[in-house]
Amino acid sequence: MTVPHDPRESATARYALLPLRLFLGLTFLYAGLDKYLDSGPFSAFSREHTITLLEFSHDGSPVPWLVDLALDHPTLVGHGTAVAEILVGLAVLAGLATRAAAALGALLTLLMWLTVSWSTSPYYFGADLPYLFGFVTLLLTGSGPYALDDLRERGRRRRGSLMFG
Repeated sequence: MTVPHDPRESATARYALLPLRLFLGLTFLYAGLDKYLDSGPFSAFSREHTITLLEFSHDGSPVPWLVDLALDHPTLVGHGTAVAEILVGLAVLAGLATRAAAALGALLTLLMWLTVSWSTSPYYFGADLPYLFGFVTLLLTGSGPYALDDLRERGRRRRGSLMFG
C-alpha cells in the first residue's frame, strides 16, 4: 500500500536545512570576524588565554603533536583559523560550494575537538561536536534552498538542455 504524497511534507523537508545553514554560517562568520576585533582572541588577554588553554589541554589530547604545532606557530594558526572561519561562514550562508565549505568546517571543528575539548567530560559538554555533526550533515546533503549552488546547478542544466535539445 502506498501512502499518498503530502506536498507540505516535501516543502518542510526542502527547507529543513535552512536553519542549520544560517546557524553554522552566522556562527562561523562571527567567530572569524571576532578574532580581528579589539576584544577578540588576538588581543593580548585572549592570546595569552588561548595559549594557556592549549597548554592545559596538551596532555589530555589524543594528538599532542598537533597542540605543539599550534603552540609553536600561534600567529599562523590564529590567522589561518580566522580566515577559514570567515570563508566557511560566508560560503555556508550563501550556499556557495556548500559541500566544500562544510568539509572545511567539519575539519576545523574536528581539529578543535581533538586539540582543545577532547577531555571535556562528559563529552556532551564539549561545544565542538554539535558543530562537527552539523557540518557533516551539510556535507552529505548539500545546501538546500536559497543557495547559489542551486542557481549554478539550474544554469548548468539549462545550458546542457540547450546543447542537446
